[in-house]
Amino acid sequence: MSHFNHTSTSFLLTGLPGLEAVYIWLSIPLCAMYVASLAGNSLILWVVRSEPALHQPMYYFLSMLAVTDLGLSASTLPTMLPIYILGLREVAVDLCLAQLFFIHTFSVMESSVLLTMAFDRFVAISKPLRYGTILTNPRIASLGLAIMVRSVGLHVPAPIMLNKLPYCGNHLLSHSYCLHPDVMKLACADTHINSAYGLFVVLSTLGVDSVLIILSYGLILQTVLSIASKAERLKALNTCVSHICSVLLFYTPMIGLSMIHRFGKWASPCSRVVLSYLHFLIPPVLNPVVYTIKTKQIRLRMLRIFLSCGAGVNDIRSH
Repeated sequence: MSHFNHTSTSFLLTGLPGLEAVYIWLSIPLCAMYVASLAGNSLILWVVRSEPALHQPMYYFLSMLAVTDLGLSASTLPTMLPIYILGLREVAVDLCLAQLFFIHTFSVMESSVLLTMAFDRFVAISKPLRYGTILTNPRIASLGLAIMVRSVGLHVPAPIMLNKLPYCGNHLLSHSYCLHPDVMKLACADTHINSAYGLFVVLSTLGVDSVLIILSYGLILQTVLSIASKAERLKALNTCVSHICSVLLFYTPMIGLSMIHRFGKWASPCSRVVLSYLHFLIPPVLNPVVYTIKTKQIRLRMLRIFLSCGAGVNDIRSH
């Protein structure tokens, strides 16, 4: 991207305000979270790929979720860790625009995957005998392609439109990474078109997805309540627990952050940063944990991995 029309060629990122003296210590849990996200999601992908019993629609969608979590972690990492480890807050405009494109793309991708997983649970519970014929491998591949095209296509205009705006005066961002509304506020020009575009993308993706997820669970609940056996009702609902946890992990901090940005002028800058960390950092770390705890097949496979590793270590020691 070129730098035309820019009176500023860089922005300043923000860490946790007031805690600058302990940034190096804060970098330790942040690094641990990135490592946990990388290890956990990579392990999920490897387990699903290597275990034939997991070659089912539910686990293919889980693999998609792991890929988006890896992408989201990789998108925030380049600017966040240097703030806390090296004290580097300055980021070039071009790098900033590229980062916000990937962050927003993977966020919408994650929302889309959560929606397809809700549809998967609805089909599995309401039409169990047709589950395999409805969610065939070609249809799952088509859904994955549609998710990618939708997420990338809607966000291609964002960096292009922001790159045409002039930036002057204050160039301090309010987060540790670049986000569309945050960068847009720093432009010293009319941003009504950019604002309308951003609102359209949010409503047509995260807004629509959240409504459809709620609708899916309404239909799931209706189906479950029609089951005569209490044990079968609980069994059906139990298959949804992991997905519900992932939905709450993703949407709850996002809603709080949106409310603060629009109505919470009283809120401290620190609360905004913390909520953004919860939204972008926590789901990639906890999603693998949730699905490992609640999914018997994945749990048993990982247990076999660790037991085989332990046996290998003992064999080496015995020799």
